Formats: sequence, C-alpha cells, structure tokens
Amino acid sequence: MTTTLDPAASEAVAGARDLRSQVRGFLAAERSAGSFEPRCDSWMSAPDPAFTRRLAARGWVGMTIPPEYGGHGRTPLERFVVAEELLAAGAPVAAHWIADRQMAPSILRHGSEEQKQRYLPAIARGECFISIGMSEPDSGSDLASVRTRAREVDDGWSLSGTKVWTTGAQFAHAVVLLARTDPGERHEGLSQFLVDLPHPRIAVRPIASIDGEHHFNEVVFDDAVVPVGSLLGDRGHGWRQVTAELAQERSGPERLMSTVPLAEAWIDGTRRGGVDQVARREIGRITAAAWSLRQMSVGVAATLARGSSPDTEAAIVKDLGSQFEQDVVQAARRTAPVGGADFARLLAEGVLHGPAFTLRGGSNEILRSVVARGLGAR
Repeated sequence: MTTTLDPAASEAVAGARDLRSQVRGFLAAERSAGSFEPRCDSWMSAPDPAFTRRLAARGWVGMTIPPEYGGHGRTPLERFVVAEELLAAGAPVAAHWIADRQMAPSILRHGSEEQKQRYLPAIARGECFISIGMSEPDSGSDLASVRTRAREVDDGWSLSGTKVWTTGAQFAHAVVLLARTDPGERHEGLSQFLVDLPHPRIAVRPIASIDGEHHFNEVVFDDAVVPVGSLLGDRGHGWRQVTAELAQERSGPERLMSTVPLAEAWIDGTRRGGVDQVARREIGRITAAAWSLRQMSVGVAATLARGSSPDTEAAIVKDLGSQFEQDVVQAARRTAPVGGADFARLLAEGVLHGPAFTLRGGSNEILRSVVARGLGAR
C-alpha cells in the first residue's frame, strides 16, 4: 500500500488563498442575508436548491467538469478548498452534493456522449440532483448482495427491485442504480443504470430519521422500463465502476467535517467562558486529530486527481474520519460550555446524526475488510 500523505498536495491547497477568500466572502454575505444558519451534517441533511443555484452561478458546482460539458475545468484540489469552506460553515449543500462529488466524475469516465451532454451541464448549473441506489433491504452494508434485476426488453431495460437509504431521492432528478443484468459470482454480472425521476413505475417512499426528518428513502422499481441509453458504462462492469465511485465518496472532507460547526461553537463558548483546562486539552487533542485527518484526505484527493483509484486509502480516511466526527460530539458534550442557543442546537444535531456517521458509505466493519484486503491480509 502507498502512503496517502502528500505534502506537495497540501501546499497546493494552502496556496489557493484567493479562492478560499472568495468562498468565505460569499458565505458571510449569505449568512448576513439570513439565507441559512450553520448545521451539522449539512451535506446530507440540508438541501437548498436555491442556494445550490447561487453557488453554481459562481462556478463552485461542477468545478472539475470540463468546459466542453458546461463545467469549469478546475482541479480536484481546488474543489477540495471550496468543499472545506462550505462544510466548515455548515452551508446547505445537500441538494447537489452527491451529483457533484461522485456522479459527475463517474458520468465523465463511464457515460455515453449523450449522457455527458445531457447531465453534466445541468449538474454544473445546479439544476440536476442525483441520488444513488445501492443498498437493499436486509443486506446491511453488503453492497454486493444485489437482488434488483435489470431485464432486456424490446424497448430498453425493465428494472425490478427495492433500494433503501437512498438519500435525496425525493428531490433528485435521476437515480443511479446498481442491478444484476447477468448471472455470475457476487461481484460479476452487475451493471449501473442512470434513470430519470420521476417515473410512473418507480415509487419513492420516505424513511424517517430518529429526529423525524426526511433525508432517506425507499425506492421501489416495479418493472420500470427505461431506454437502452440508460445503461451507464459497460454491461457487467457495474461493481468495478461502483468501487471507483466509492473512493470519491469515502475520502472527501465531508467524512471528517460534518461536526465542524459544532466544534466551532464549542471552542467559541469555551473561550468566552474563561480558562477550562479540561476543555483546552480536549480542544487541543481534537485539533491535532483534525489536522492529521485533513492531510490524509488531501493526499487521497491528490491521488484521485492523478487518475488512480485509492480504494484502501479512502477506506482508512472514512473509517478514522467518521469516528473523529463522533469524537467531536462526545468531547463537546463532556466539556460543554454554559448557555448558547446555537451550541445547544448544533450539539443536538450532532447527537442525533452521529450514529449514522460510521454507517453510511459503508460501515466501519466493511471498511476494515477493504483495508485488510488492500494490505494483503485477506
């Protein structure tokens, strides 16, 4: 296994001061205008299509999409800078996050020319949101145990099956589906489909979270016929394509920054409350851990930018980063400052959302099996 630490990449991000300053100025103006209040886990639980369109108008959605497909031709590390600032502010980015983070790169790599022309410009304009249909009932984090079927019919493909924990399907314009098209072992015979929503034979049903909010969905495909051109990439190569997407999904700054708004409120409250040695030590420990994890995440982003697929390294970032996010919640809870409505609200969000941090995108047990395989231990 190669190291994920890449000092040169880190310096490249640190050098993007102008870009970082522009994003901070935009976010400050949005806060002043009252368009949002910081939230924990905003990239999963705070969709705001209007905010997304304002962000896109500044060129900060679809940044890495080439100009010929309506994007801005920026580097993954420049996108990393923008993502960090949005997450730190707790901005409402959930509407476009999945399409921008992993589906745009996947469509660019595997999509037909028609799919690229159709979806990529709309993603860059902040007008196309995409959800992902991977997990299935009674399968936990085992993505390979796919029972959803895709059967060839005269005018395309007929899709049958159920997906669960499909984030944002209630407002998405399309869903990417992993289905079995051919017989084979667990990872064989699988294909991906890019399916437009809504569809008369596809039902999107809400799954309420513990806090009563609606982020997840059950998506039922009832012999839903889709055009031949809905196939994404090569038939039977779905698992290979999905694992490449997971490197994008698991290594980004969102895997360690979901609770940064809470951390900032905690630090601010501690500072105003006077000297608290226990809190100061905890803040120091959290800060050191955050910096190390950031270096790892930047290193994976640089590896992805070179065209490699660092599956093992991405799994390590997600495993450690999601534990860190939960650690922030518990540390803030133990040493909580007195008062502060924002702190109380953010702490409540962190407590309620925290259990999902180590489950979504692959549970930590699954991630450790990926790491073990990458190290040759399996």
